[in-house]
Amino acid sequence: MMKDKKLDGDFLTTNHGQKVNHTDDSLKAGPRGPIIMDDHHFREKMMHFDHERIPERVVHARGAGAYGYFQVYESLHDYTSATFLQDPSKVTKVFVRFSTVVGSRGSADTVRDVRGFATKFYTDEGNFDLVGNNMPVFFIQDAIKFPDLVHAIKPEPDREIPQASAAHDAFWDFVSLMPESMHMIMWVLSDRALPRSYSMMEGFGVHTFRFVNSNGKSHFVKFHWKPIAGISSLVWDECQKIAGKEPDFNRKDLWEAIEMGSYPEFELGVQILPEEDEFKYGFDILDATKIWPEELIPVRLIGKMTLNENPTDFFAETEQIAFHPGHLVTGIDFSNDPLLQGRLFSYLDTQLTRLGGPNFQEIPINKPIVEVNNNQRDGFMRQKVAKRPVNYFPNSRGNGCPMMAGREDMGYIHYPQEISGNKVRERAEGFKDHYSQATLFWNSMSDIEKQHIIEAAWFEWGKVEDTGIKERLVYHFAHINDSLATKVAEGIGVRVPNDGEMEEIRTNLDRIDKIWKDKRRVGESPALSIENNKKTDSIKGRKIAILAEDGADIQTVIKIKDWSKKQAAKGEVLSSKGGKLSDKSEAVKIDKTYLTTASVVYDSIIVVNGKDSVDKQLENGDSLHFLNEAYKHCKPIALIGDALELLGKTPMSELPFKRTNGDHPRIQEINGVVFSEESDQDFWNIYFDVVAQHRHWTRQLKERVPA
Repeated sequence: MMKDKKLDGDFLTTNHGQKVNHTDDSLKAGPRGPIIMDDHHFREKMMHFDHERIPERVVHARGAGAYGYFQVYESLHDYTSATFLQDPSKVTKVFVRFSTVVGSRGSADTVRDVRGFATKFYTDEGNFDLVGNNMPVFFIQDAIKFPDLVHAIKPEPDREIPQASAAHDAFWDFVSLMPESMHMIMWVLSDRALPRSYSMMEGFGVHTFRFVNSNGKSHFVKFHWKPIAGISSLVWDECQKIAGKEPDFNRKDLWEAIEMGSYPEFELGVQILPEEDEFKYGFDILDATKIWPEELIPVRLIGKMTLNENPTDFFAETEQIAFHPGHLVTGIDFSNDPLLQGRLFSYLDTQLTRLGGPNFQEIPINKPIVEVNNNQRDGFMRQKVAKRPVNYFPNSRGNGCPMMAGREDMGYIHYPQEISGNKVRERAEGFKDHYSQATLFWNSMSDIEKQHIIEAAWFEWGKVEDTGIKERLVYHFAHINDSLATKVAEGIGVRVPNDGEMEEIRTNLDRIDKIWKDKRRVGESPALSIENNKKTDSIKGRKIAILAEDGADIQTVIKIKDWSKKQAAKGEVLSSKGGKLSDKSEAVKIDKTYLTTASVVYDSIIVVNGKDSVDKQLENGDSLHFLNEAYKHCKPIALIGDALELLGKTPMSELPFKRTNGDHPRIQEINGVVFSEESDQDFWNIYFDVVAQHRHWTRQLKERVPA
């Protein structure tokens, strides 16, 4: 019998390189005797296993990552000397980590939460970390409140519940006493907190930074990531069901998109503000609870990032990557944002516990592509072997090396900002405006987005047991919008503010107006709405469920899968059993069964023609449930040929579709439901349009659907 040719790398070894020929049984004194202590292989294997877990991140514990590259569109030398932002031909490697914030590593992806969006640029000047979120603002203005915020939003300390959820008394008690959180709360209660995909959500640097050019000229800057696929969200009912059916939904989506070559892409945008314009606007530009409305300060798109490679080892890469807002390159500097200033301490400090010591930058995922050359030595997990015996500066024994870069070599130079003032624990007057941009956000939403915010408040505050907390929250909402406060109060069964409280609210709002008198402000910002910014020229990344049973038209199934692939989408065949569907000429693999998936993980459903197939589905409650649930969630649905009969067993039977005759067209579309006699080019054109819309909120009857 021939033996397979083995390479040395194929053999199992100990951690020290000794080949191992048996790893299924411990070394014992006889087959039934005790384990002998000199079983060094067992001891080494068990020791490593016992220490494999490191402390998870306090926040952003659950994440997914990918490698990619970034290229700038044109030189930004007028604004910054950062080399990776100068040459359009320069390719800068990146690693991006997306994450939820509140939950543990084992929690679900689709919780209502902020999402982390952290990017490490491996530049030729060292690493630059843009550590942001999918929301442009934050709950608090000063980092000293960060421990309180996280303590409040994490599970209750006496019972360790709820996991990955803000829907409990502690968090909302904190928020009800911290009105500065109101703008962020509007974002968290909105559809922005329920991203359909990591590739379909925006990213923001949150804080105000500086660009500094080679002449020392400074501009304030905000960073934005704009997804080329557009922004899309789930609905709350879907999120809760996906958490049980597919808890790794967003992580899996990212992995599969890259594996199939449908690479997530984002454009990097910047808002640039001259220093002399710092005080021209109706918001403090250093306040992390405020945005710079795009209608006042436009976002300039300066480059594109493409994520095209999945990690090889989740722990070594995605888990061990260490981000820090203080990892800067020449030409980018900080502002005096007090939340950013506090992060500069916290992020560096946390790595000492999480990654075991001060040498975390030597872990391959954190290692810069440029040479690291300094006098740091020793410490846990030190890997670099220093070539010089001199570890201090100044020195003569090492010829003064490593020497400092001269100014002409452009080592990192902090912007020489003039600083003066007394030591105080105070906030600037502009930081005392807690409601105007929360109102701006509300005013910018479409009707359906406003309804979702109201329903989100009903869910979150409906789980709060203390009536006083709920009344305080409604009081704050009354500062944002009267109708919003009234509808939320009615839904959770608490009173609205009385006349005296409303007079106090009006006084508060008048005070805010006086702060920003004669400053530039806007009443609404269309850029904040997902619905008002739908991208309808692509269905990249969408997942399409193809419902079919034995007797289905196999050629139609194949057409749908091929068409989906050409659109950078993914079509999956679903049936009541696994295996293959076949006819006399061809067979097609069944990708999923109703037992292993659900309608909530798909963006659209197509039911193919074939009388035998449709007859089986008419008797299958799972198939009918798929249709009902997709309809209720306002998703695109397509029915081909005989599949129209399925509507007769659903509340959609009231839709006025008819099989083709002299009075009815061959293809019909009503509120995102398409019926076609066959899958010809006209059908694909109409179907593309309804899928690109993502949701069809005007759909009638959806509240009557039992799903």
